Amino acid sequence: MNQESLKLTPRQLWRPCDASKLPFRDTTEVEPVGEVLGQQRAKQALEFGLKIRRPGYNIFVAGETGTGKLTYTRKVIEGQAAQEPRPQDWCYVYNFKKPSQPRAISLPAGLGKQFVRDMEDMVNSLKKEVPKAFDSENSQKKKTLLWQQFEQESELLYQQLEKMANQKGFSLHRTSEGFVSVPLLNGEPLTEEEYNKLDPGTRRDLEKDSSYLQEKLVEMVSKLKKLEKKYQQKEKQLEGQMALLAIGHLLADLKDKYRQYHQVVEYIKGIQEDIINNLESFKEPEKDEVGEQLAFLLGAKKGEDPYEKYKVNLLVDSSEVKGAPVVYEPNPTFTNLIGRIEYQNELGVLSTDHTKIKAGALHRANGGYLILQVKDVLANPAAWEALKRVLRNGEIRIENPTDHQGVAVITTLQPEPIPVQVKVVLTGSLEYYQLLHEYDEDFPKLFKIRAEFDDELVRSEENERAMAGFIAAQCQKNDLKPFAASGVARIIEYSSRLAEHQDKLSARFNEIVEIIFEAEAWATLAGAERVEAEHVETAIKEKVYRSNLYEEKLGELLAQGVILLDTSGSKVGQINGLAVLDTGDYSFGKPSRITANTYLGEEGIINIEREVRLSGRIHDKGVMILAGYLGARYAHRVPLCLSASLCFEQNYDGVDGDSASAAELYALLSSLANVPLRQDLAVTGSVNQKGEIQPIGGINEKIEGFYYTCKARGLTGTQGVIMPVQNVPNLMLNEEVVEAVAAGRFHLYAISTIDQGLELLTGLPAAEIHQRVEAQLQKYYNIISEMGDN
Repeated sequence: MNQESLKLTPRQLWRPCDASKLPFRDTTEVEPVGEVLGQQRAKQALEFGLKIRRPGYNIFVAGETGTGKLTYTRKVIEGQAAQEPRPQDWCYVYNFKKPSQPRAISLPAGLGKQFVRDMEDMVNSLKKEVPKAFDSENSQKKKTLLWQQFEQESELLYQQLEKMANQKGFSLHRTSEGFVSVPLLNGEPLTEEEYNKLDPGTRRDLEKDSSYLQEKLVEMVSKLKKLEKKYQQKEKQLEGQMALLAIGHLLADLKDKYRQYHQVVEYIKGIQEDIINNLESFKEPEKDEVGEQLAFLLGAKKGEDPYEKYKVNLLVDSSEVKGAPVVYEPNPTFTNLIGRIEYQNELGVLSTDHTKIKAGALHRANGGYLILQVKDVLANPAAWEALKRVLRNGEIRIENPTDHQGVAVITTLQPEPIPVQVKVVLTGSLEYYQLLHEYDEDFPKLFKIRAEFDDELVRSEENERAMAGFIAAQCQKNDLKPFAASGVARIIEYSSRLAEHQDKLSARFNEIVEIIFEAEAWATLAGAERVEAEHVETAIKEKVYRSNLYEEKLGELLAQGVILLDTSGSKVGQINGLAVLDTGDYSFGKPSRITANTYLGEEGIINIEREVRLSGRIHDKGVMILAGYLGARYAHRVPLCLSASLCFEQNYDGVDGDSASAAELYALLSSLANVPLRQDLAVTGSVNQKGEIQPIGGINEKIEGFYYTCKARGLTGTQGVIMPVQNVPNLMLNEEVVEAVAAGRFHLYAISTIDQGLELLTGLPAAEIHQRVEAQLQKYYNIISEMGDN
């Protein structure tokens, strides 16, 4: 095999962007691109989801953080909403029939505020006119005349009874306790002594007449009470007539003004009936200074304002809204979504009324769009369930969050539900979408549109120009210095590095914006008028420097020999693998020594990391694939009689992934064949059971990690990395590594099979290695067979 044919040239290690071919000198000559780049699939899905007006067609905008999905979504929705009609105003008013269930009233946009003002004016007028109706001279005269009639009728009843008593020889007397009948003798009240002198027959007659008169007295008292009640009712009717005379024109004007709105007319009728039925509440109370002082000292609550119930609670005011509302709720708790009922605490007693009902985001978005981040909604389980109920039932019901948890709470209001027409747009990662789709049966029914944002886009000339427009837009928006063509070109190259592909650009625009800001800052510090490539490069390097302390510490341990690793010579059963470590905002490559021991036995391959629970499932799968390869390659004639152990030396943090499976297989084959492997080469790549090399992730970090380790120990000119050929398009290596390869100080080899790597690592033909392995395995089998025979 020609090993040179596997070597990669410097041109294959990254894809530069030629600043001289960009059609501008700096971004002042570029048309700014304000919207997200690419994402045609997501744009089309979002636009369709906004146009379809059917239940359940809410939208889930999926994509990684930083792809601009939320910004773009808001922009598109706001554009769509501007073309749509304004929603209605919503008010809550007192329910005269069921006070604990306030009524909801809808009015055209802007009329709700006018209705509130009209009701306030009416209440102010009522406060003046109603007391006048009771205290006017005409009202007092009519009341006086009414009670004079009562006195006349009651006196007539008394006179009739008194006449009857006189005929029976009795007289009637009024006392503080009522009426009493007294027997007479010669026109004078009979004394006790005189009564005792009467003969028994006369006394019986007197007692009989006295009992009869007593019955008549009881009848008269009953008639008087009925008569008084009758006149009290007449007084109430009179007061009602006087009150209606005083307020009728006020209410009539309002009913006429809002005659098109049946709910308002019915509410005004309710006010009229309430005033007539509760006239005593509206009368001016007599002043009692002593009583008031005593009540103040005792902390007693003042009497309720009878006019308070006539206040209108304008829950949703659409007077200032242009088009349909677009609401983004950053803190979607239960109450922030569906509203709440507030309470007033007076001396430890909680009270509330319809004026203390507060709107939630769903009320404000009614008739429009509500945008939420799914992670924030799911952080409040009660909010998520409430949101689904609203979308299922098509109404917003303000309630206590504990009502659905079986927890007893204080008695509260039950406002009338408000019908809702809202399109909810959730944004979040694809993982959230998949989990909800799998485990929440309501989710697929309620969110039928998925608009998925990709985290990368094709690196075409069109998109490179669009990236320049994006940079120009950021400069314009944030008042930054313009970027020279060289600075734009370096940003494009950095974007491809983020995307880990020469033919892609990253759509994680938040990371690109960070470099734009920081590069402009370095240009400012340097006193430059424009941001050049050197400033972008400084920003990238400084960003790395702020985060790579851990990488430097590991580098020191490798250089000092604390972490054992060979970068020269050859060893049997030992190879350099490559891994990627992630510290949160920074990832880097780290070489690791992988060793294999093989010996007589039947235990198969022992994954030491797995035995001590430091191995992940994917790594375990990779090790099991090695057993499949060995069996398929060497166990056609005799069974494998082998025990082997694999270990990532000095690994204490755990291992996962299968990107080291090729290196592990090389270590096993080296141990079995007793052929040393080159230690100046590191290997990355996974392998399948057929011996084919498969691509892996983090290729740039892995190569750079081994390069810097070799550099720290001294480059020999033979060192390098063996990698999968499929990963060549993913190479966007830094300038230093590219220069080292160009100068022949470092090498990269792209392979597609295990055999190609074997020859690179051993310098021997792969066929010879396989023969040695087969011979060793045959030897193991023979020994075990002999032991079985004995």
